[in-house]
Amino acid sequence: MDFESAADNLKGITETGMSQISKLATMASAMEEDIVRLKAELKEREKAYREVTEDQLPAAMMEHNLKKLELHDGAEITVSEYVSASIPKDKQDEAFAWLNNNGHGDLIKNVVSTNFVRGQEQIAEDFADELNSRGLPVNTRKWVEPMTLKAFAKEQISIIPMDTFGVYVGYKTKIKRKER
Repeated sequence: MDFESAADNLKGITETGMSQISKLATMASAMEEDIVRLKAELKEREKAYREVTEDQLPAAMMEHNLKKLELHDGAEITVSEYVSASIPKDKQDEAFAWLNNNGHGDLIKNVVSTNFVRGQEQIAEDFADELNSRGLPVNTRKWVEPMTLKAFAKEQISIIPMDTFGVYVGYKTKIKRKER
C-alpha cells in the first residue's frame, strides 16, 4: 500500500470513530486486568478452601471422634479418607519395575510413535517391523493413567511403596446442603 492510499484510508476514520475505538480498547484492557486479578483471587480462595476442608475441619472432627455432623440448617458434614498418587519423574523406572515385578504391569501404558510425511505411506505400514532398522525418530511415552493409579494405590495401600508412587493419604470433608 502506498502513502496516498494510506492517507485516503485515514480520511475515513472520524474523530467519533477514533473515540469509540479508544474507549473500547480501554474497556478491554481493564477487563483483561480484572480477569487476571479474579483468577488470582479464585486460586487463593481455592487454596484456603482446601486448607479448611482437607486439613482443619477433618482434624477438628477427628479430635472429637466425629465422622458425620448435621448442622442446624440441615446441612450434613462428612469426613472421609482419600488417597492420591502421582509417579514422580525421577521414580518412574523404579515404579514401573515394582508394578512389573508385583504382577501389575498391565497398568502401564506404553505408546511408541513417529511422524511420517506424504509419500512415506509404505514406510508407515512397515513401521512396527522395521522401525529400528530404518533409524526413524521415535517418541515414546510410558505412564499409568492418573485415575487408575489413584484407585490402585487406594486398593494396595498396605503394600505399595508410598514414596515411589507419590502416594498421599489425607482426609476430606464434604458438606451436603439440604435442598430448599
